[in-house]
Amino acid sequence: MKHLILIIFLSLFLVNSYSQQTNVKSVNINQLKARFENSNDTIFFVNFWATWCKPCVEEMPLIENIQSSFKGIPVKVLLVSLDFKSQLESRLIPFIKENYVQSEVLILDEGNPNEWIPKVDKSWSGAIPACWIYHNKQEVFHEGQVNPKIIDDLLSKSISKQ
Repeated sequence: MKHLILIIFLSLFLVNSYSQQTNVKSVNINQLKARFENSNDTIFFVNFWATWCKPCVEEMPLIENIQSSFKGIPVKVLLVSLDFKSQLESRLIPFIKENYVQSEVLILDEGNPNEWIPKVDKSWSGAIPACWIYHNKQEVFHEGQVNPKIIDDLLSKSISKQ
């Protein structure tokens, strides 16, 4: 009987945690900025990506590993998808499930890129992948695919700007 209760408990826990990961919220740039502007202790590593972007998909395991690699440092990874909202159920959520994405995934709800891209970084061409690190009202931006050294450098810059 104890084994049955344990199995039921574990099953409910896994179903609950798995369903949370596929709850993708829609945000605009102002909502995204408001999310981390009110936090002074956490480093937000925001990755702009899409399921159709090969370099984005290639770097995903590195991005997913950030929070566990920087133990003792409050780092929050936000994966901001630039996939079309109409493909949320058919493409984005299946990608999250198939790749066991653990980081929080948001889908960007913005229209004209010429209006929202400069709000992230004036030098950003709009190409993805791109990372935006925000900590303590300081920002670091990187356009292009990341590797472990780039991630370390970006987070080190962010930490040193305290």
